[in-house]
Amino acid sequence: MTDSNKFIYAFEEGDGKNKMLLGGKGANLCEMTQIGLNVPPGFTITTEACLAYLERNQLPEGLMEDIKARIKALEKKTGKGFGSAENPLLVSVRSGSAMSMPGMMDTILNLGLNKATLAGLIKLTGNPRFGYDAWRRFIQLFGKIALNVDDRHFDEAMHAMKRKVGAAQDIDLKAEHLSELADQFAKIIETRTGKPFPEDPYQQLEIAVGAVFNSWNGKRAVDYRRQFRITKEMANGTAVNVCTMVFGNMGNDSGTGVGFTRNPGTGENLIYGEYLVNAQGEDVVAGIRTPKPIAEMEQDMPEIYRQLLELHNRLETHYKEVQDFEFTIERGTLYCLQTRNGKMNAAAMVRTSVEMFKEGLISREKALLRIEPAILEQLLVPQLAPSFKGKPLATGLPASPGAASGRIVFDADSAEARGKAGERIILVREETKPEDIHGFFQAQGILTSRGGKTSHAAVVARGMGKPCVSGCEAIHIDDIRRCATIGDTTLHEGDVVTINGSNGHVYAGEVPTVQSEFSEDMQTLLKWADQVSRLQVMANADTPEDAVRAREFGAMGIGLCRTERMFNATDRLPIVQEMILAESIEERQAAIDRLLPIQRSDFKGIFKAMRGLPVTVRLMDPPLHEFLPTAAQLELEIAHLHHLRDSLKALEELPETLKLLNPRLYMQYADGLTKLGRSMEDFKDSHLEEDVILKKEKTLKKVRALSEVNPMLGHR
Repeated sequence: MTDSNKFIYAFEEGDGKNKMLLGGKGANLCEMTQIGLNVPPGFTITTEACLAYLERNQLPEGLMEDIKARIKALEKKTGKGFGSAENPLLVSVRSGSAMSMPGMMDTILNLGLNKATLAGLIKLTGNPRFGYDAWRRFIQLFGKIALNVDDRHFDEAMHAMKRKVGAAQDIDLKAEHLSELADQFAKIIETRTGKPFPEDPYQQLEIAVGAVFNSWNGKRAVDYRRQFRITKEMANGTAVNVCTMVFGNMGNDSGTGVGFTRNPGTGENLIYGEYLVNAQGEDVVAGIRTPKPIAEMEQDMPEIYRQLLELHNRLETHYKEVQDFEFTIERGTLYCLQTRNGKMNAAAMVRTSVEMFKEGLISREKALLRIEPAILEQLLVPQLAPSFKGKPLATGLPASPGAASGRIVFDADSAEARGKAGERIILVREETKPEDIHGFFQAQGILTSRGGKTSHAAVVARGMGKPCVSGCEAIHIDDIRRCATIGDTTLHEGDVVTINGSNGHVYAGEVPTVQSEFSEDMQTLLKWADQVSRLQVMANADTPEDAVRAREFGAMGIGLCRTERMFNATDRLPIVQEMILAESIEERQAAIDRLLPIQRSDFKGIFKAMRGLPVTVRLMDPPLHEFLPTAAQLELEIAHLHHLRDSLKALEELPETLKLLNPRLYMQYADGLTKLGRSMEDFKDSHLEEDVILKKEKTLKKVRALSEVNPMLGHR
């Protein structure tokens, strides 16, 4: 027994509360096993082993010998042999850190397959299609994750095969097609790496464990931790979970799915999720096929559906939290592969907090503390205006609520670049992959043509509080031409669309939105918070509308009412500018007299909304940069006006015949004046020097005279 034995724990012996050591997935696999759920046997390699590996770029001394000993124990439990040509044991190698990072690190399925074990698997199951399907999946996953072969090479081969045999989906491919495809995948790996695909199962396992450890420092995992401020104290390294494979792709009595014990979009207390018949788990979360809702399983597989309801109750009763779980059905037997606290949007978190307290699952204190205050900002996300009656271009699955408009882009790199440049972006993909995470951060919303409500795009969007429509199959995306078609409509990159993640609708152009309203459950939660809070929160509010909304959100008054913010509306700003630019006391007083009733009316509305609660008013100290154009802007406009004036004088000196001979030049000047809100005749009659240029020069003089060293301080 070596010292490295501390790096490995069987599911029966690991501490289900020690997520820092075993990762969230490993800890939960241990705990689920120990409370009697049907979990495939396996073991967890700790996060400490990961850190040791990353420090030296090799597995810690003695670790591989201990892994082999644990595999021998799995062989004894399952009656199968790792590398056996008669009854092969296959395993999955899965990541899992202390903090949930869905899809950000790597997983390899069907490990242990080679030509000999493949033949044994086919003989044992009597199902060649299943065997070759598992084989081609393993080669692709291993090649991509463990050998760093670009996934697009495999995708291109898959698309070519489907075109060749006329298959619409992967599931339409027959055993002989999958066998040929597996050979192509193996050839891709040999061509790209210079080495044949590894046949030794223990060599496969050693390489895979290192690859999953390395995924902790992969770009998408690093980006995710940075975005969500996951520190080393919260999660440091990933564990590796080696778990006996169970197969959802063994026929129509098999399947795989992802479920939530409650709806993560609304919080409704109904089992929620999706499943696929004759599929493996990656098919659901990757969005390769659009799955069925779990509700349909009541008709398709009534006994499994009953077991899922029982699983729902056992998970919530034990963990006292909404659970996000993965399951596989192998020939009519249900296995639970993973559970973790479910990622929900703010509305669902609020509803479940109130309802779980009323059900006696959690205390009132827990109901409050389980909600991160920052996510409540999601309750302010816009919804489509109720008055909007437009017809959607297409409808997909409502994967994450809220409405968003933006210019469509077809890849994450473009979304990141254009989003950082200030554009509002909608990321449009066939299905998103974990590598797209940097595009999510900059996008206003996500739209996919494939995948379900538990696909990668849906889960990550919900966690970020961003609208998402998934599985919108009417949209056909052409990455090469950078366009998408919906029926007769073609959308090019840069075109504006609006998505409604609350109902799955997709619209052309920008659709008006309205602010959402707080629910009754949110009001209940705020009352509970008021009963235990020691601090009172006040709002920044500068208008009656802001004051009303602040009270709706529970503000106990207005901590700062900034009077300068009362005058930014287009009908008020010119009056403020007149006041600032006034040359005499009389002129300034005249402007103030016009502002007085406007401001008095605003204060009445603010005080009425606050109903006696305190309001702190900051009297206006005009910040010039908020009310007047800059000197540089004025100088540019004045120069442009001088140019127009001089050009017009030159035109007027031309004989009428020359104007007729050069109408194009004449129209250019006329067009320039039109953009200024004037016609050629207006220009001739308006004495431009006095009416426009002199006024702007006067403003420029004032701006220079009132130049501020620090605009944030103003003139005091």
